[in-house]
Formats: sequence, C-alpha cells, structure tokens
Amino acid sequence: MAEKKERLFDQFPPVSYDEWRAKVEVDLKGADFDKKLVWRTNEGFNVQPVYRAEDIAGLKTTGSLPGQYPYVRGTRTDNDWLTRQNIAAATAAEANAKALEVLEKGVTSLGFKVAAPADVAVLLAGIDLTKVEINLTCCPGKAVEVAKALVDCLVKAGAEKTFKGSIDFNPLRRQFKHGVEGCDTAAIVDEAKKLLAAVAPVENLRCLAVDSEMLANSGAFIYQELGYALSWGNAWLEALTGAGVAVDEVAKRIKFNMCVSSNFFMEIAKFRAARMLWAQIVEQYKPESLDAAKMYVNASTSRFNQTIYDAHVNLLRSQTETFSACVAGVDTIVTTPFDVPYKTPDTFSERIARNQQFLLKEESHMDKVVDPAGGSYYVETLTVSIAKEGWKLFLAVEDEGGFFKAVGEGKVQAAVNESSKKRHTDVARRKEILLGTNQYPNINEKAADKVEKTGCCNCGCSTEKGPNALSMKRAATDFEELRFATEAAAKRPKVFMLTIGNLAMRLARAQFSTNFFGCAGYEIIDNLGFNTVEEGIDAALAKEADVVVLCSSDDEYAELAPAAFKYLNGRAEFVVAGAPACTEELKAAGINDFVHVRCNVLDTLRDFNNRLLNK
Repeated sequence: MAEKKERLFDQFPPVSYDEWRAKVEVDLKGADFDKKLVWRTNEGFNVQPVYRAEDIAGLKTTGSLPGQYPYVRGTRTDNDWLTRQNIAAATAAEANAKALEVLEKGVTSLGFKVAAPADVAVLLAGIDLTKVEINLTCCPGKAVEVAKALVDCLVKAGAEKTFKGSIDFNPLRRQFKHGVEGCDTAAIVDEAKKLLAAVAPVENLRCLAVDSEMLANSGAFIYQELGYALSWGNAWLEALTGAGVAVDEVAKRIKFNMCVSSNFFMEIAKFRAARMLWAQIVEQYKPESLDAAKMYVNASTSRFNQTIYDAHVNLLRSQTETFSACVAGVDTIVTTPFDVPYKTPDTFSERIARNQQFLLKEESHMDKVVDPAGGSYYVETLTVSIAKEGWKLFLAVEDEGGFFKAVGEGKVQAAVNESSKKRHTDVARRKEILLGTNQYPNINEKAADKVEKTGCCNCGCSTEKGPNALSMKRAATDFEELRFATEAAAKRPKVFMLTIGNLAMRLARAQFSTNFFGCAGYEIIDNLGFNTVEEGIDAALAKEADVVVLCSSDDEYAELAPAAFKYLNGRAEFVVAGAPACTEELKAAGINDFVHVRCNVLDTLRDFNNRLLNK
C-alpha cells in the first residue's frame, strides 16, 4: 500500500488577493497602500509588494526550458559560467606572467589590453588556448591586425577548433568617451568585413562588440542599457547582412559586454529579457540555425556605484551584482576589484574579486542550478515588464535611423547623460543610497592620500571631451569632492549637536544630523543633552564649534530655536534639525538653515563648505 502523506497546506483554505489586500490595509492603519508598498522603478513601471500565480498565468516566457529558444531561461543546459579576470600590467611580458599565475588560481577567462599586434604572441605564451577563454581589447584601428596575430597563434597551437574568445572591436568608443561627432557607417562596415575575414578560420572567436557596459557605467538606467544593447547588436546585423555577410556569421560573431548593478532582481530580469528579445531579433533575419540567435554575454560588475570612501563596501555591492549575473545565467563574469576607483588593483583586491565568484561556485553551488529564478512570480513578471520598456526604446531608436546614426548625432549620449544627471540628483537627495558616502559615512576616514589615479574617466575627471561625450562620472564623485576639500582645509569644521528637550526626538535628530554633516567629513560632537539652550551654546563655543545644530522636537522648536539663535549671536552657524510647522516663524526671526529628509544633502553641504572652508 502506498504511503499516505499529509499535505500541510490542504488544511488551510485558499486566500484570494482581495482578502490579502484587505488585511494589509488594516495593518497599514489608514496609510495609502500604493504610496507605502508599491515601488515605481526608473524604468517607468510599478512593482507590487507581492505576486501570485495568477500574475504569470498568461505569460509566454514560462513555456520554454533552459537551452531552448527564445533562451529566456538561458542559452545552455548548465550554469557553469567562466570566471574572467582582466589583466593589468605595464608590459606584455608582465601581463603574461600575471596571467599564468592567476590561471593557477582558478581563473578560466582572461582579458588583455593589446598595444600592438606583435604583443599578442607574448601575451599568450604558455597559455593552453584550448581551455582558456581569451578576450583582447585594442584600438579599433588595430583590430584586424590583432585578429590576424591571434589567429596565427591559434593555428600554431592547433586550437582553432576548440578556442573560445573575443576581440573587442568597438568603433564607437571614441564617440562615447570623447564626444567625437559623426559616425561613418560605411567605414565601420568596411573594417568589420575585413575583421570577419581575418577571424574566419576560428569558429568561436567573437569580434563585433556591443559594449553597453559603457552606458551603464555612465549612469544609464537598466532599461536603457537593455534597449541600446539590442539596438547596437541590430546595427551590426543590419549593416553587415546588407553588405552581403550571412546572418548566421554575423550573429555568431557578436559579443555583448554588459554591466550588472546592485538592483538585484531587476538585473536578473534584464539578462533574461535580453536573451529573449535578442533571439527574436535574430530570428527575423531568418538564420539557417536558431543557434545563431543565442546571445553571448560577459557581465561586469558596476563601476558607477563604486566609492573611494569606505571602499570595502564596494565588496558588498559587487558580491550582490555577481550573484545577480550568475543567477541570470550569463556566460562570463568580471567582478570588478573594490579599489578600482582610486588605484590600479593590487594582488589582494584581485584575489578577493576572484574569490567572490569562487564563493558562489564552491560554497553556494550556483553553477549547479540552471535558471534558479525561473518560475518565480516576481522575476517572471519583472522579466516581461523590463522587456517591454527595453523593446520600446529599441523600436524608438530603429524608427529614427538606427543605433549608429543615433550615436553619431549624440542622441544616445544625451539620453544617458540625462539619466546620469537624475541619478546624481537622487544620490544628492539620498533617494539613491551609497552606503558610507551619502548615508552612514565613516566620518573619521581620510581617503585623499590613497588616490593614485588621475584623469581617469571612471572618476569623472577625464579631459578633452566634446559635447557628445558620455559623462562617465561615478555616483559618489560629488560627495567625494566635498570630503577631499574638507581634508585639504586648514581647519576641519566642527559640528556640535545641541540636544535638548524630548529624549526620543533629540536622539533621533542628532543621529540624522551626524549622518548628514558626516557626509562632508566634518568632525561631529554629539551630546547626551542639556537643560537649557544657554548651557548648550556655552559648551559648543568651549569646543570651538563652527556649526551648532539644535536637536529637539517640533513642538519645542518654537521656543527653543529663537532663544538659542539669539544667544549664539552669530558666533557660529546655527542649524535646526527638522522641518517644524513653525519654520516660517523661525525664518522671520533670522534662522535660515534647516536639515531634514527633503533636503538636497549635496547642495546643502556645498553651501556649508563655502562658508566654513573659506573663512
């Protein structure tokens, strides 16, 4: 007799969405459900607090398996991604020695910058080209000669049938980085055809780059990276098939170099949507095999959100990002070392970056599970939602003449820079949090002396940029400039918390103000509390405070603030922590500085820097 198993959930009646919603609204005690629990994304759609089976009942994305068209669940039947490390060294010989060393440490994919075609043989000496993926980045004008040098090495090694790798031919790099106007599509196609001819003997050598990570690292929203990546890939397809190259040949030579940010579930959905949409784009060109429609993706963790201050928080960001990429089923992953914003990565930071991936493989066994997010009501819904927004952008670019034309006219750069501007504003207002930079800073950290890089684009300080260049300014750069100025000042400003009155409110507001002014690197002097404002002001002046922040409750400010302001009598800057109902009355009394959650933190601190550092 078969064993009878008790089914736990059969003991409970099913709960409808309406019943669940009614219970939540009771718990919200009158607060608006949509305002409290529904999240509006930068992509333009709402995310609900809960999803149910009925939300994905009509979705067509759930009907395929991993490895099956349209590849939303992955292009492979395994999840054994390649761990890639980009090698930084002064010479080709040094790069080769370093590569041989890291290959012994578990790396399965290498990235090299190639200065000259003659360096290729030096870079690859001693490397088993049948087992290690090789990715070369070079000046677009040297791509053909670099390809010939690589193919020559592969033929000599007998690896042309088993080799996997890429040459990053990106003729748009100068437009993006330096704002060069115009885009000579005919010249691009001519060079690309020469490149395809050069790599023809090696089946798995991809050479047509879609470097959308440049856009994401410049502040693009997730749907923008998706939409522009699709349009960029389609530009290769359209231009080269129009020039007589078979679609299967073109599609199999395209390599997508994409970014992955800390928005965990949105990034998983982005890669799933990207594979699905790209497969459908390629299918419209009627390839001989749908294998040509498989998207090959390298995901690099974000540089846009990396910080110089509290730099070890970058490890938390990149770990989340690496996790997103592996769950999403990308082909190769670059985990960006945590110290990239201020120096060339050292042995320690590169080791940690490698281990972040090994942790996910060896400890969490993420390489053993294909598309673990598949079937999730939340992720499946996000996949469709972000696919719709990315597709809208793709169609808009195509309707206006395609990606090459849009880049030549600066439209792509302008759109990304506008998004970057919004994100910087969100960081300034703490709508977008950078832990350790615009929230919970380590106020005693000094970082200016550890900065070794100068004039590097990912620090936002590169020169010789035209009007159509991408900003490439990290989200933290403005706050870091504030702290650098504080470090360089002859005297570090002191901010004194005058805590008085209601215990809970004064402690909360002192903590808020500590975080607020700590973002500029000021010295913070907190206190347990004072019996009178006069006692507090005297203590502040005894400590030589430059700023006195009154921390109390809204009800008490009407009396305490004017008294404290009058007694201070201009001997230091006076600030009220909060936005009390009596704000207008306090302003009429001459009090002009208030700090609260609706403040633009960056602009406020810039104002204080101008006052305090220029005395």
